[in-house]
Amino acid sequence: MEGKTVLRLWSAALLVILPLMTKSLENGLARTPPMGWLAWERFRCNTDCVNDPDNCISERLFMQMSDLLVSEGYAAVGYEYINVDDCYLAKTRDAQGRLQPDPERFPSGMRALSNYVHAKGLKFGIYEDYGNYTCAGYPGILGHLEADANTFADWAVDYVKLDGCYSHPVDMDRGYPEFGYYLNQTGRPMMYSCSWPVYQIYSGIEPNFTAIKGACNLWRNFDDIQDSWQSIQTIIDYYGENQDAIVPNAGPGHWNDPDMLIVGNFGLSFEQSKSQFALWAIWASPLLMSVDLRTIKPDYKAILQNRKIIAVNQDILGIQGRRIYKDRGIEIWARPITPVVRADFSYAIVFLNRRTDGTPSEVSVINRELGLTHEAGYRVEDLYTNKDYGILSPDDKITVDVNPSGCVMLRFTVASAFQKQLIPFGHASTLNQDKRALPQRLQWLSRFPSLARSLEVGEKDN
Repeated sequence: MEGKTVLRLWSAALLVILPLMTKSLENGLARTPPMGWLAWERFRCNTDCVNDPDNCISERLFMQMSDLLVSEGYAAVGYEYINVDDCYLAKTRDAQGRLQPDPERFPSGMRALSNYVHAKGLKFGIYEDYGNYTCAGYPGILGHLEADANTFADWAVDYVKLDGCYSHPVDMDRGYPEFGYYLNQTGRPMMYSCSWPVYQIYSGIEPNFTAIKGACNLWRNFDDIQDSWQSIQTIIDYYGENQDAIVPNAGPGHWNDPDMLIVGNFGLSFEQSKSQFALWAIWASPLLMSVDLRTIKPDYKAILQNRKIIAVNQDILGIQGRRIYKDRGIEIWARPITPVVRADFSYAIVFLNRRTDGTPSEVSVINRELGLTHEAGYRVEDLYTNKDYGILSPDDKITVDVNPSGCVMLRFTVASAFQKQLIPFGHASTLNQDKRALPQRLQWLSRFPSLARSLEVGEKDN
């Protein structure tokens, strides 16, 4: 159970968000978390295009994924980046010292691939490493920072991921901002994804997140995701146990990145897939799918294209949610979202069941004890089942049945927003311009009492 002390600490930490937002990287990008497709977790460093032409890292693969992002409706719900990861390069630079792609797997060149992606109305991302080599042993950027930034601009790149293998973490405080400077000097807007903090954390160095936010649009701060529920659970634990340090760093233009979505691959059940997607929305995380879009099953595709949960992820306030309850295998995660009426937020709430006892758990709690105190009440909807609970008051009790390793995700929208027709339900594109609302949003957990008084957990009666 996480009680009043932790909640007060987080409320105080939130008070730093607005000043820091004005000092973060201002390349005009990542005002909401980026959405797209990334090759690494699903396709890794498969370079054998002779024996496995359908799955090797090649221009053909990225062209196919670009086609499917559009034709299968992913672009229509917000996924816009097609991101190349490691293993696309030749093993050596060209005669002029410039990066070059593998000539057999990318015979048309990276600018041609970028043009193909752009012609689909999408954006093109690339990978490099702040080291002598990339993690897979291809040329790194050390000694070539300015030249490589210019190469990426020549390739019409829109997104750059910079890894940190084969480098000294102590040098990253200088090197990552330096490369970001050269990216900006090209004059081409390129979103900048950094692995800077995670390598320093591994080395026992305390990352300077003020500097990181000033140089990067998003950053990794924990382990690479693997195709398993165990991997997801370690990320959940990290983000819950370190939320006081993590949450204040997130906001428009600068996001924590817990790594790729693995929904639709081999390692997660349907319930676990729903849990990953819901939590990534609560955390205001980048939504970067790493899945074979040619073979994904319809149920998993529906998770990734859930417009209502995507709207939570893309909420314009950009406040990362946090865990407000943990006990007996049940966790509750909450995120304040628009619309805001005076000092009262709307909320997205996830009830997560990490129990493995084989039967759904019934969770009941009085809304007021979730911090839901808007006197006009809240319109409540389940974002997976579309169940409409109607208007509930702060003193009403909400009861949900949560499957093992699954979740229930509810949206509580302040009822006054409907009465005043401020924002259509399910949309977060407009914020009520009440002048008192934005400063008050930083105090959203200061009113939390202990959930222990009212929260009930039990096995569902069949």
